[in-house]
This record gives sequence, C-alpha cells and structure tokens, in this order.
Amino acid sequence: MRKLFKRTPLAWRQLMKEKTRLLVAVAGITFADILMLLQMGFEGALYDAAIQPHRQLQADLVLIDPQMQTLFAVKSFQRQRLYQTLAVENVESVTPVYIASGQWRNPETRLERTILVWGVDPSKQTFKMADVNQNLDKIKPLNTVLFDIAGRPEYGVNGDDFQKSGKFSTELNGKNVQVKGLFVNGASFAADGNIITSDSTFLNLFSASDRNQIQVGLIKLKPNSNIPAVQQQIDRLLPNDVLVLSVEEFAQIEKKYWADGTAIGFIFGLGVGVGFIVGIVIVYQILYSDVSEHLPEYATLKAMGYTDRYLLTVLMQESLILAVLGYIPSFVLTLGLYYAASVATMLPIAMTVERAINVFILTVVMCSISGAVAMRKLRSADPADIF
Repeated sequence: MRKLFKRTPLAWRQLMKEKTRLLVAVAGITFADILMLLQMGFEGALYDAAIQPHRQLQADLVLIDPQMQTLFAVKSFQRQRLYQTLAVENVESVTPVYIASGQWRNPETRLERTILVWGVDPSKQTFKMADVNQNLDKIKPLNTVLFDIAGRPEYGVNGDDFQKSGKFSTELNGKNVQVKGLFVNGASFAADGNIITSDSTFLNLFSASDRNQIQVGLIKLKPNSNIPAVQQQIDRLLPNDVLVLSVEEFAQIEKKYWADGTAIGFIFGLGVGVGFIVGIVIVYQILYSDVSEHLPEYATLKAMGYTDRYLLTVLMQESLILAVLGYIPSFVLTLGLYYAASVATMLPIAMTVERAINVFILTVVMCSISGAVAMRKLRSADPADIF
C-alpha cells in the first residue's frame, strides 16, 4: 500500500486534504458494498439451503417425473420405472423415496406448521448424513420419525431437552408421532423443517398416497461405473414419463425453479444493482466536488504541460484508493452480519472467496465509472481561465 501511495502522491494528498469528505466517501462505498454482499449472501444461502437435501441423497443417479420442479410441489411417477433400471448392467441397487408436505403441530402452542416429510426404506441408507444413518433402526416402528433440529424453532422441538429425556410426542396430519432421533439439515424455500420416517409410516400418515407412486427414485451404481454412460443407457431404456439425472442436475432443477420461476432472483439482483448505483452516485459526487474545488490547480498543471491523460490517471487513482478503503470495512462488517443472520434465520449464510472477489471487482468498476464521469468536469480546466 505504501508503494501505491508513493506512485500516486497527488491522488492520495488530495483525498487526505479533506478528511471529512474522505470519511463520507468511504462510508458511502462501505454501505454500497455491504448492501451488495448481503444481497448476494442471502441469495446464495437460500439457494444452498434449497438444494441441500438433494445433495445429501445417497445415490449416483436420480429418477423423477419430468414435470417436477421443486420439493414444495412434488410430482409422482410409477415405482416400477425405478425397478426397471435394474435391467441395466451397472445398476447395483435402487431405493424409492416418498416426499410430501405435512402439518406438524407444536404441542405447546397447538399451532400447526408445514413440514417436509421424507419416507424412506429404513433398511437402506438413503442419505449421506451420519446422524440419520445411525438412527434408521429407530424409525422402523410405526409412527416414529427423525426430526431436523436445524429447522425453525416454531416446531417446538428443543434439542437439549430431547437429548436429556429422549422423548417427544406430537401430531402430524392429525396422527400421533414420536420423535426418536435428531439430524441436521436446515430450513429451505420448500419447507421450514424436515422429518424422516419409514415408508410404512409415511403411507400411514398420508393415507391418500399410493405405494406404487413415488416422488424420487435413487439409483446406486456398481463401483467404477461410468455414470454419464449408464445415465444414457437408462434414458434409452425407460419411456419419457420419467427423467434420469445426476444428483447435482436434480439439485439444479430446484435452484432454477427458485431463481427463474419466482421473483426471488430478480429481487436479490435488484438489491445488488441498487447498491452498485448508490456507490456510483456517492463516489461521483465526492470526485466531482474534489475536481471542482481544485480546478485552478488542474488548470495550472495543464499549463505546465501535463496532459488530460495524466490528470485522468490521477482521478482514477483516487477512485481505486476509495474502492480499497471502502471495501475493507465492508468486508469485516459483513462477516459479522452474516453470522448474526445465520443465527437468526438458520440459513447457511457465509462469505465465499468467489463472492468476496466479485464484490471487490464491482467496487473497483463502480469507482472507475464514477471517476470516468467526473473526468468531464476535469477537461473543462482551461489554463487560459487562470492566466
């Protein structure tokens, strides 16, 4: 940083001459950066939370209905389609998964809240989560469930109390259920919480469900299988009433739904755009005021032989210094805000290297645009007006 100041003594000294103006500029850029970082952070956290259950599935390939877009409104297909994939040489095993939204009753407040229910075969590992796989035997009895302790507290399950007593009973869809274990997944767009139960309990809780109609089919391949090649084989084998995807492709369908099929993507993008524009306006006002105040000095420099290019360089250096000075506090403050938001919303919001770099680049571009616009005032510095 010291070398930068040695190369740009004029830009640095002009900024430091009016310390109050400098602090206002830095505060404005910091505010704009925080706004962009928060918007991007919440957007990323919400998308990550939405696709987290997908990425936790223990499978190489996934079978779904072609019309399925989100876990919030699942589509069903014939279970026999899943078992037909066993005809493909490299398919090792398949697992049907039932998914539906149920009404969970808080036993204290008696208020009901929607929760996402996963019905699985308790004899098979459907998820990658160790805290689920270790407790699969506990959900073999009818009307027993595993509860997502990272969901919203409004469901009424207290992790500490459950660990002490090992008991928690409530109602789901008007039927008594008992929590037999806890796991960690988290709230998402689709639901504020999750529970995992056996396929038998699922069909008992959702009496209108058809055992032969499933929502997701998990396909596990033999070791060292060529996943894309097997995917193509299954796709050729089955009719077009099902879609065979990789786990990540399945997750991206959910993300695409919330990003493109709702107003969420536009809202967060608008927030980033507003922060960017606010930053441009603030920096432009600071630089314009600085140029206007030092117009005679700039005219003198022109009379001494300095070109407009040199003066533009000075102005751009001021912009870059402001960008760096504004970005540093915004980055630090945003880390604290991310932590507070994560605790309050239970969303997986955290700073990423990609986001930090992108916002820094946006900050530099923002300040550079402001400097380029303010340059028009600088060009009006005519030595003839001074001498």
